[in-house]
Amino acid sequence: MEVLESESAPGPMAMAVECDVSDDRAVGIALDAIVETLGPVDGVVASAGIDVGGLAHSMAWDQWDRILAVNLSGAFSVVRRVIGLMIAEGRSGSVVCVSSPAAEVALPQSCAYSASKAGVSALVRCLAVDYARQGIRVNGVAPGPTDTDLMWANTSLADRERVAATVSAEVPIGRIAGANEVAEAIVWLMSERASYVTGAILACDGGVLAKASVSV
Repeated sequence: MEVLESESAPGPMAMAVECDVSDDRAVGIALDAIVETLGPVDGVVASAGIDVGGLAHSMAWDQWDRILAVNLSGAFSVVRRVIGLMIAEGRSGSVVCVSSPAAEVALPQSCAYSASKAGVSALVRCLAVDYARQGIRVNGVAPGPTDTDLMWANTSLADRERVAATVSAEVPIGRIAGANEVAEAIVWLMSERASYVTGAILACDGGVLAKASVSV
């Protein structure tokens, strides 16, 4: 556990706690440590995600199980515990879960990832309705191709330039997003500027989901 102190303000400003989100008990321990150090929680972003490419018939069961455990059950574990803390404190708040365009359209050879993200989007909608009267907003963001470790998880270093060019050509905006661009969308959903937005899945994908055409 690492705590960041501010030189200009008293008390800690941030902390990092290593946690496997697929372990619900570990999530509870991490949140307890965060609340003890930083105080009550009024927002959370559930963003942990993994993928293992491949066709369904050749995928090991433990690969399927692990992807859903992290991407879907992990999001559920974090969000349900944070919402519980908000309710116990009588606080309103904002929740954002990271989904994907793969929740809506096929991502070839990523059936487990796609299924997990479809579950995340459904979870967002259900929780948004269930907790709206408590003043807790729940939304999702669906990033398109983004320059993160997950984007390149199944691509060798030698192939990155070729894959980047191929992917960029398929995105209407014509490029892969920077992680900061997705972060800006999340910050907006978390903020009071989105005070009347709940149950939404915001596409931050360069037009991927809007594109209903075949390349020629």
